Amino acid sequence: MADDASSSSGCAGNIIDNSINQDELIMKQQREIEKEISETIPLVGELEDLSSLEKEYNEDPVYLLKVKDLSSKYKYIRRTRPDGNCFFRAFSYAYLEHLLTDKSEYNKFYEIAKNSKEILVALGFSQFTVEDFYETFMEVVQRVGEQAGGSPDALDSVRTELHDKFNKQGYSDYIVVYLRLVTSGQLQTENDFYQNFIEGPRTVTEFCRQEVEPMYKESDHIHIIALSNALNVGVRVKYMDRGEGSQVIAHDFPEGSKPLVHLLYRPGHYDILYA
Repeated sequence: MADDASSSSGCAGNIIDNSINQDELIMKQQREIEKEISETIPLVGELEDLSSLEKEYNEDPVYLLKVKDLSSKYKYIRRTRPDGNCFFRAFSYAYLEHLLTDKSEYNKFYEIAKNSKEILVALGFSQFTVEDFYETFMEVVQRVGEQAGGSPDALDSVRTELHDKFNKQGYSDYIVVYLRLVTSGQLQTENDFYQNFIEGPRTVTEFCRQEVEPMYKESDHIHIIALSNALNVGVRVKYMDRGEGSQVIAHDFPEGSKPLVHLLYRPGHYDILYA
């Protein structure tokens, strides 16, 4: 009997060991994929002709029809790294880029951005935690403001600078973190409204801690609604998926607003669109 017990115990040990090894292998593979993505895909890419999507889907008739529909409304696409932060990165890049040519919109946004830290601190966010992210965010916002509405040469120079900053992990991630905090703040400020969008027993605060504030967490409708409301910015998202029909469905956030930022959504990922 002792031998049987020993044998049984050994089998159980092997199962546990195999399970641990399998988990380690999966995590190792995930790290390798993330490393490859970070080494081969920039945080924010160069402007590309929309026809690059046709090449991507040249053997997929469903998506090709949708690319054709998209091409009737947009000329260019700018890709972002698929790392879970793509919505926040795409949104902030596209909006700051727009502000370079819209001084009155910049002035409106600057006041909202400037006051955002005080709102977060009043909600209970630690000033020490928020400070660095806020300062980096405002540094980039102010740099855009210095040249907003300026000469073509000055705008080209700042566009190049903006692109460089967004491809430096430090700057880029600090902007993403800050916008995640702003989104969390908006969700908690309008707690009763946003609770309706959250599935399951989680509170809005729990949802924010688990799904909004951490880096690399993917964004959904609720993130877009909250951020567009917090900053009072119109966002149009074109949803390209395998749904019926040949048209790419558009959703505007907030509903009825004039979209200043245009994003393409494909399952799990956001890129920037240009007319």
